[in-house]
Amino acid sequence: MLKVRFVNAARAPLPAPFLKGVLSRAAEEPLVARRLGSGDAREMTVRVTGDRELRRLNAQFLGQNEVTDVLSFPSGDSEGYLGDLALSWPAVVRQAHGYRHSEDVEAAMLAVHGLLHLLGWDHATPAQAAEMEALTQACMARAGLPAVAGRLAGSQ
Repeated sequence: MLKVRFVNAARAPLPAPFLKGVLSRAAEEPLVARRLGSGDAREMTVRVTGDRELRRLNAQFLGQNEVTDVLSFPSGDSEGYLGDLALSWPAVVRQAHGYRHSEDVEAAMLAVHGLLHLLGWDHATPAQAAEMEALTQACMARAGLPAVAGRLAGSQ
């Protein structure tokens, strides 16, 4: 089971129950569930904020002074708290428009992407990107959302 704390610092029109539901259903995907384990509930926080905060966090923790859409901060706790996600609402809006789908779908995809990072998946190589892409699609389908394929293609 996955418990999600939702902090909407951006006051985005993103319903907390929607995003929590997407992540809970993603946690039921067999590969994800295996990494979560079968013990007590795991917890995470999703903070929806703005570009300025994402740029600051990206510079502070990754040394990249640029805006990004989502950042994952794993806690390192193998049995309880998974970690935190920071999601840029302006990036969600821009990307949803660019990919021609809803803001909810974009936010869901980024949150699933972040969850997978918290659980140890990465996309540093083409093989890893393909695996993470397929798992993201499986999680989106499990949540009843459309595919947003091709987002990690060429990630290095």
